[in-house]
This record gives sequence, structure tokens and C-alpha cells, in this order.
Amino acid sequence: MSFKMELEVALEAVRQAAVACRSVQSLITTESLAKKDNSPVTVADYASQALVCRALQQHFPQDPVIGEEGAAELKLPAGAEFLQRVVEECARAGVTGSPVEVCNWIDRGGASEYSPRFWTLDPIDGTKGFLRKEQYAISLALIIDGVIEVGVLGCPNMPSGDPSSPDGVLAWAIRGHGAWAQPLDRPESAAKAIEVSATDVTSELLFCESVESGHSSHDWSGLIAGDLAIHKEPVRMDSQCKYLAVARGDADLYLRLPTRKGYQEKIWDHAGGVLLVLEAGGQVTDINGAAANFSQGSTMAVNEGMVVTNGKVHSSVVASIDRHAPK
Repeated sequence: MSFKMELEVALEAVRQAAVACRSVQSLITTESLAKKDNSPVTVADYASQALVCRALQQHFPQDPVIGEEGAAELKLPAGAEFLQRVVEECARAGVTGSPVEVCNWIDRGGASEYSPRFWTLDPIDGTKGFLRKEQYAISLALIIDGVIEVGVLGCPNMPSGDPSSPDGVLAWAIRGHGAWAQPLDRPESAAKAIEVSATDVTSELLFCESVESGHSSHDWSGLIAGDLAIHKEPVRMDSQCKYLAVARGDADLYLRLPTRKGYQEKIWDHAGGVLLVLEAGGQVTDINGAAANFSQGSTMAVNEGMVVTNGKVHSSVVASIDRHAPK
């Protein structure tokens, strides 16, 4: 299958979701951050999921969507104000719907059971990055029989490299057809193939890791960096934008090292980015060298952590992780 229609629908849906996310993010103030007001990310999360799930429902009504959000709280009296704001943000993105319709779109992302064909969505990956007006991503992937066939990342704040539209990247991959990107705001522009870096000496690797140490063990990664004689300061950013950074050669290595035993990664935190890196020529495994497994439902139950590289030094990195694993 070519998955041409699936890709076209996914790209347009992620673009629409990015419009809503940017609209909400523009309203975040220093004062709201000081008050630890997370309401903007809540509104953007719901609006993004509503827009993407609406598009999938319209074109692929039989496909379940495994996502992060459900509309239960919005349906309560206490959620009425939030729901109205979500409805308004959808309208600003060009999609009008009643409160009931918007809730129904959101709830389409509430599937949790594994099925032979499904989509997985993270409407805003990197909530703290979103609130800081830094990096976050909208991640969408189509999985069939446990294999990622289509992966899309919308990264509204990533540098595009295009002077006419400097911020915002839309990147995608279809299995077996390479990885591609274009400025998020210029769907008419020609897509460009992206590929991983050619770095093959471990001491020259450029790390990319989470801003939050709660997402990945910085102490552990520091030991690995010392073991591999890496001397460059790591690039820290939120979300699956790190996958895009490796896929287009901005970084050579991304480690998501477990912070606690038994934690199971969520599929929506990785699926869109994994295919992008693989199709750009890189390699993705867990910390034990096992391939990322998306056949277990909403979590990656048989994997531990994640190792994302340009492929040239992957085995060396996995070996170093093992040498310095907490005992």
C-alpha cells in the first residue's frame, strides 16, 4: 500500500492542530506561568486532539485512535468554561462544531486496546516546553499489525531553515519511502528529504536529551558521555522534537533512560518520531538493543527506555549504557 491518502489526511490534521496550539500558546504570559496556571496547555491539548480525531473520523471512520486525552472532565459542569474555549480554538483553526461534537471528536482518541490497524496521537508532546514557549510536538502515527507505516511530527517552534518561514517544521515518513520535511506554514513548498548525520566517532557525538530530568536520567547519561569521551555540551529540548533533531542531523544521539524500574513508555510518546529517524537512516532500539515494539497496546510493555542514534555508533552506545546501568 502507498498510504498516500493516510499521509495527506494526517498532514492536514496536524497543520490544523498546530494553528490551535499556536493560538493558545500566544496567550501564555509570565504572570500565568508564575501562578503555575496550566490551563493553556489543557485547552490546547483538547483542541489539538479534537481537530486531529475529527479528520481521522471523517476519512477513516473504522480506525481506532489511541491517544492521551478523553472528554469526561469537559462534560462536567466544572469543565464548561474549558469546553467553550476548546470549541472557540477549533473554530479559529477553521473547524466549527458544537460542544457535543467537539467532545465526541476528543473521545475518539480514547481507545486503549490493541487492534490490527489504529492511529496513535499525542496532541501536545512536551507540555512544559509548550508552557515555556519552547519546543513541543504534535505526534501522529498509523500502526498496522504492530508496524508503524506512517509517522508525522508537527513541531511549531523548531527552526525550519527557511528564511521566509523561520519557525515551524512539519516532518513525516512512510515506511520504505524516506523521511521528509517542509516549513509548517508553507504546505505549497517542496518537501525536502532529511537524513541523519554522518558522525561515526563516539567522542564527536552531540547529545540531545530531555530538559526535565524526570523524563530521562541525566546522571546516567552523564556517565555514558564520559565513557564515550563525548565533549560537546548536550542539546536539551522537550518532546519528540528530539527525534526530529536526530533525523535531520542536528544531533547524533537521543537517550531516554529509565528513571524508575518497571516504567512502561507510552506509544504516543515515540511512534511518530521513531519512523522518522528510521527512514532518515538512523537506528532506534531500547536500552537493551531490542527494537521498539508497538504491538502491546497503549504502552511499550516489552521495551525499556529508548536509544535513538544516527546508526553509525549505535552498538557502542548500547554497550556503554549496559556498562553504566544502575545496579
